[in-house]
Amino acid sequence: MSVTIKVNGAEHRLEIDGDTPLLWAIRDNLGLTGTKFGCGIAACGACTVHADGEAIRSCSVSVADAAGWDIRTIETLSEESLNPIQQAWLDLDVPQCGYCQSGMIMAATALINESRSPSDADIDEAMSNICRCGTYNRVRAAIHAAVRSI
Repeated sequence: MSVTIKVNGAEHRLEIDGDTPLLWAIRDNLGLTGTKFGCGIAACGACTVHADGEAIRSCSVSVADAAGWDIRTIETLSEESLNPIQQAWLDLDVPQCGYCQSGMIMAATALINESRSPSDADIDEAMSNICRCGTYNRVRAAIHAAVRSI
C-alpha cells in the first residue's frame, strides 16, 4: 500500500502496510530515531510526537490514519539552537538515563504551546509520560523555567 505522510515539513510517500504504527514508519522508513519505542501500548510516552501541534503517542496510531496530518518529531525542535524546553532540561539536569526524554520534551513543548502559564496541576495532567528514573519534580521545574524564558 502507498501512504503519504508529512513529517517535519516534508512529504514522504511510503510503500508500507497502512496498519503499521506511525512510530515504525518514522524510525524504520524515515530513519528518524529520536522518537523512541517504549511499550507499544501508548502508556509510556517515549514515542510522543506532535500531530497538527498536539502531542500523540505514535506507537498507537497507524501510518494510514496519520496521512494528512503535519507530524513533527524531536528532530525539528532545535534545528539551529536549543529551544527553551531543551535548554531548561539541560540547565536543571532533568535527564538521568535519558531514554524517555525525547517523548517528555515533545509533550512539554505541546503543553507550553497550549498554555504559557501552566500550573503544577496542568503539568501533572499533561505529562503522563513515564520516567523510570523518577525525574518528575525536575520535569515540572524545567517546564516552569522554560515558560519564564519565553
